[in-house]
Amino acid sequence: MFIDSHCHLNFPELKSQITDIRAAMARARVTHAMVISTTLEEFPHVHEMATTYDNFWATVGVHPDNETLEDGVPVQEPTVEDLLSRAALPKVVGIGETGLDYYRLNGRSVADMEWQRMRFRVHIRAAQVCQKPLIIHTRNASDDTIAILQEMGDCGGVFHCFTETTEVARAALDLGFYISFSGIVTFKNAQSIRDAAAFVPLDRMLIETDSPYLAPAPYRGKTNTPAYVPYVAQTLAQLKAVSVEEIARITGDNYFKLFQGATR
Repeated sequence: MFIDSHCHLNFPELKSQITDIRAAMARARVTHAMVISTTLEEFPHVHEMATTYDNFWATVGVHPDNETLEDGVPVQEPTVEDLLSRAALPKVVGIGETGLDYYRLNGRSVADMEWQRMRFRVHIRAAQVCQKPLIIHTRNASDDTIAILQEMGDCGGVFHCFTETTEVARAALDLGFYISFSGIVTFKNAQSIRDAAAFVPLDRMLIETDSPYLAPAPYRGKTNTPAYVPYVAQTLAQLKAVSVEEIARITGDNYFKLFQGATR
C-alpha cells in the first residue's frame, strides 16, 4: 500500500483523466491521495474531489507564490477565519500548502516579500486554532521559513517536496515536522536531497508526487500522477537499505499519524 501525501488532482490536466488515473493508482497499489489546495478560489474543486472519492482527502490554503489567477485577477488573500471555516468541512485534514518561496522575486528583494511572510503567519495561526497539520512549501527561503516557525511555536505538519539540505531537515525535525520526498529524489543531479533522505528517520518520512509536476525517473519530463509514487519509495528503500514494502508500510502509517482526520 502506497500513499501519495501531496498531489494536485484538481488541476485540469489530471481532473479530465481522473478515471484513468484512479485505475492506474489501483494497479500501482496506491490506495490514498491528498489533494492540495493552492488558492481559495480552487478550494471548492479540491474539496469536491475529496468528497467524491472515498480515498481522497483535502487541505485548504494559498500557495506562497500565488499572487494572481490565470486572468490576472489577484487571488483572494486568506484570513484565519477563511481557513478555519473551510478546515471544518468534511475530509479537510490539513492547512496549506503554505510557506515561503523566494525563487521568483521578479526584480524585488527578499525584504519586499513581507506579504508572503504575513500570509504564512495567517496559515500557522489557523493551524494552531484547528489543530490540523501545516503543509509547508519552502523554496530559496529556508532560513526565514524555519525562523517564522520557531517564532510562532506550537505547530506541526510536513515539509513537502523536500529540496533543502540535511541541516534544514534537522531543523524541521527538531520543530516536530515530518519530511516528504517527491520524484526529485530519483533525479541524477539530486544527491544532496538523497543525503537528506538518508538522514531523515523513517518514522518521520512521507512520500508524494506533487503531480502533475516532477515525475520521477524513468518518467522525468512527463505528466506526473499518484501512480508514480512507488518510484519514490524505491529510491528511499535503496537509501535506507530496507524493502519497498517497508517504505510503503512506514510512510503509510506516518500519513495517518499526521493527518488524523484521514481514515484507512
